This record gives sequence, structure tokens and C-alpha cells, in this order.
Amino acid sequence: MDPQSNDYWAQSDVTLKTREPMDELTVTVRIALTEGVGRPGSWTSLPGGDFRTSVLEEGGELVFRFVLAEGARVPEGEHVFAVQYEHAAGERDAGGDSYSAEGGGPAGDVSVRGDFH
Repeated sequence: MDPQSNDYWAQSDVTLKTREPMDELTVTVRIALTEGVGRPGSWTSLPGGDFRTSVLEEGGELVFRFVLAEGARVPEGEHVFAVQYEHAAGERDAGGDSYSAEGGGPAGDVSVRGDFH
């Protein structure tokens, strides 16, 4: 959880560290639709035009997806993918939230999954 989150608004950050460039990448963040969750937004530290970004409601979750556009490339380095949303007043339990990233490049395929605490 981003330290700027507060009693009415939250930002969940996924930071990917890549040692090699990637030609394919999909980052998915799932936010449980707890009370008051809505008004979603998102951003990435990589050029926004390099990604197709979407957010949908699926099975009791907001599902954010960042999909690397054809012909774009993720350079080696540290990259942030952030999702933002409002929620009911008070501290929000992020225990039902999760993330995944899958991609590939010259060095092969990679994937990672986890949750937020």
C-alpha cells in the first residue's frame, strides 16, 4: 500500500524490477470490492502510451490490467504500476487484494504473483 493512502482513498503499488528488457508484459491488480470501493484510476512510471490499460468489475473485484502494446519494450530497471480507488471511511483491509505479472523477452518468460498487506 502506498504511504499516501488515507481513510478515504488508497493506492496499491506493484514495483517490478527487471534485469533484462521485456517484449511482453501484462500486470493485473485485483482489488476486492469492499464497502465504498469505486472511482478507480491508475498510472505507471513507464510511458503511458506503451500500455493498454483497463479496469473492469469481475466477480466482486475491480480488475486493473496493464498490457504492453505491440512493438513497445520494457527496459531493464525498476517500474511502478499503481492503482487508485476511493473506499468507505476508515482503514481498509487489503487482505483480499492481489497482483500478478507475466511477460517475456530475450531471456525467457517470467511470472510473479502476490498479495497486499
